[in-house]
Amino acid sequence: MPSLDCTLLADGSSDTALLPILEWVIRQHSGDAGVQCEWADLRRLHEPPRALVDRIVKAVEFYPCHLLFVHRDAEGQDPEMRYEEIHTAVQVARVRGVELPYVCVVPVRMQEAWLLLEPSAIRHAVNNPHGTAPLNLPAPHRIEAHPNPKVLLYESLRTASELSGRRLKRFQPEKGALLVSRHMSDFGVLRVLSAFRRLEGDVQANIAALTARVR
Repeated sequence: MPSLDCTLLADGSSDTALLPILEWVIRQHSGDAGVQCEWADLRRLHEPPRALVDRIVKAVEFYPCHLLFVHRDAEGQDPEMRYEEIHTAVQVARVRGVELPYVCVVPVRMQEAWLLLEPSAIRHAVNNPHGTAPLNLPAPHRIEAHPNPKVLLYESLRTASELSGRRLKRFQPEKGALLVSRHMSDFGVLRVLSAFRRLEGDVQANIAALTARVR
């Protein structure tokens, strides 16, 4: 397969932090194929769809691809509920003519948990790579159990910035959060997380099927 175009359907712009991670996973299993992942920004539509099935249909219409990633945070609920929600929506979309391989992206709580595994990436994201302030992050195997990874990530970004006073008050952690994944040196560390391992297995299976189809 000479190239592989992928589309990420997610809840908001903050989830674009997943793109470098997804591209890395695909490259691990796609050989020499070129990889390009794009976020399906449906906000530009005159009437952005709300229902998941409608969002899937529009994502494929405006961002055609070989493989669709559908992201939904579990947010403390049973992740299987999110998987089932996505599977059901995809089946309805297929009845409406959308025939496309897809992969569920379902972090156990929220995608920010996947950005908490490399302290140096957090420091780089706030342009303070040589900072020494302790970030006090949980051990990798405990990340998925943290009740609010987004709050923890934002606190870590503030700490890593080592700003104070008015500069700290003006600091916008949401901007730094978008950059963390772009500074991660080894996404393989994510394999300690059960949700990521499931994602990688699904990606591997889909790429194998796509490769066999074009031979």
